[in-house]
Amino acid sequence: MRKLKERSLRVLKPFDPWNSPLCTCPFKYSLNPYTGCSHMCLYCYATSYIGVRKSTPKKNFIKNLVHDLQRTDPLVPINMGTSSDPYPPEESIYKLTRRALKILVSIGRKVLITTKGVIVERDIDILKKGNVAVTPTITTLDDNLAKIIEPGAPPPSKRLETLGILTSNDIPVGVRVDPIIPYVNDDEKEIEELIGRLSELNVSFIVTSTYKAKPDNLARMRRGLGDIGEKIYNLYKSKGVRVQGYLYLPREMRERLLRPIIRSAERYGMKYATCREGLVTKEWFNAPSCDGTHLIPFRVKPKNVVEMNLDRWLASEG
Repeated sequence: MRKLKERSLRVLKPFDPWNSPLCTCPFKYSLNPYTGCSHMCLYCYATSYIGVRKSTPKKNFIKNLVHDLQRTDPLVPINMGTSSDPYPPEESIYKLTRRALKILVSIGRKVLITTKGVIVERDIDILKKGNVAVTPTITTLDDNLAKIIEPGAPPPSKRLETLGILTSNDIPVGVRVDPIIPYVNDDEKEIEELIGRLSELNVSFIVTSTYKAKPDNLARMRRGLGDIGEKIYNLYKSKGVRVQGYLYLPREMRERLLRPIIRSAERYGMKYATCREGLVTKEWFNAPSCDGTHLIPFRVKPKNVVEMNLDRWLASEG
């Protein structure tokens, strides 16, 4: 019955990273108010199907969300930002994420927000009332480096400020320190400094992964990073192993890249996990979930929606 209902879904979709045997995410729904992504990260995996273009609001998004909420399990978490960031600069204009959150929080849906955006600060009034956790992505403390690999995203220094604002408002936060890219953000001392800074901001959970190459993002890395980009390109072309449409580095190399993050997280008493690495022993994964859904608080009892006042939500401007 659930599968029959899921076939009619418009914007809420079961999260399924191409049936990857390495994915350890619990069952959840994916929700992306925008297509394309203005953050334009060189390493982005989603560009192979959403394209390299600025964030564009989905047509009739709120209407379609309300349609889908009547056909989905109210107990299953919803992850916003699995392929297109829910807080691009365009969110200041369209407010699709805010309007969606007002609905989701009011009916007690469990929500996980994955973002590099800082506009999330604006929605603290909603977030702190709901079953919501946030997992910002911070790949480096170096604003200059971030400007190269994540050219359209806010600088890490600003993301850290936002993270502190979230945790000071009792909003559960975990951080995605991913991807770790050889020759780019893999310096052990810098990783230690990053994890230490996150610990100071009361982050209790870290998830990490290595860069996996796809043809389009590998070409961007090669063009955008000069000599280092050429080294990355040659490394993945010579050592990469094809897994589920990606080029993975050999396991021993991936372990070497990820070990500093795991050791630092353990040192600071944080829970940790790896994402689609095939590293699931306690040495690499000691958190209740890999994606941070275990952080979602229980503040509002979920409601099984049969009918909703669609006009009310469509009229809401946040």
